[in-house]
Amino acid sequence: MSAFSGNVVAPAAEEFTPEGAAADAAIASRSLRSLAWSRLKKDKLALAGGITVVVLIVLSILAAPISHLLGVDPISFNSNLINPDTSLPLGGPGGMSWAHPLGIEPTNGRDILARILYGAQISLFIAIVSTFVSMVLGVGFGIVAGYSGGWIDTLISRIMDILLAFPVLLFSIALLAIFQGIDVIPVFGFHLGGTALRLTLLITIIGFFGWAYIGRVIRGQVISLREKEFVDASRSLGAHDTRILVRELLPNLAGPMLVYATLTIPTNILYEAALSYLGVGMQPPTASWGQMLSEAVQTFQVDPEYMLVPGLAIFITVLAFNLFGDGLRDALDPKSSR
Repeated sequence: MSAFSGNVVAPAAEEFTPEGAAADAAIASRSLRSLAWSRLKKDKLALAGGITVVVLIVLSILAAPISHLLGVDPISFNSNLINPDTSLPLGGPGGMSWAHPLGIEPTNGRDILARILYGAQISLFIAIVSTFVSMVLGVGFGIVAGYSGGWIDTLISRIMDILLAFPVLLFSIALLAIFQGIDVIPVFGFHLGGTALRLTLLITIIGFFGWAYIGRVIRGQVISLREKEFVDASRSLGAHDTRILVRELLPNLAGPMLVYATLTIPTNILYEAALSYLGVGMQPPTASWGQMLSEAVQTFQVDPEYMLVPGLAIFITVLAFNLFGDGLRDALDPKSSR
């Protein structure tokens, strides 16, 4: 007699079908890039942010042709459109008209649309290039610190700690104020002055003081990656440290680097706008969103439209980059639930 009573039911085997095998093969053959793209496509907010970012970049690049097509420019005064008694724009809110869709500035009558387009050119250029400088420094020092360890890691980590604890905004204001009265600076045989000098100073200051954040992120990633099997396999095959850093570790850091870059650009846009608002950033007549906000403070109560337009431009740009960066982070993170 059997020691067990009752019936034992074996689990049913999965039925093999050509369609199921094809689906499994398709999933198995998909690369990380295609998987990330499929996840990103499902995030409507991230896609909207990405599309907005592309549109803003295209508009900034085409600022001159668009302004010429509309018959406006960012520096011409339209004193005939200004009320001589109040110094406010004539006509609709903020002087809006078919000729000036976003109105004109109080007092001098410069076209706001043209200045917004050229201001986007300045803000995005400074933000993107300074982010690139931060990424190069942060990734370079972060990889060296995380892979080398020992006193090199300790030295670089302490430098990053100092930069992270540094009053960056106050120091940036002081530095830019020092160069405020200098017209030309010789750099590598070139003489920088005017707008080129201000751009160089802003990019250098914002980029240099921002590398410590990405440096700490990369250092942590490298400390985790350096113990992986593929790194040990490269060492066993006789690979040099430089080859391991460039060919093995760096490609595995592409995801964090890309995500951090998209989240750093909006921060740098706000940084540049704050410096220009305080009067140490871009100088007139060069258009800047922060500078426009600073000028609009004097007439906000009687002409709020002049403050709302550059304020909305900054808000939409920063929001678009943040939405796209968040969506990109979720798409590249295999552990994300989204």
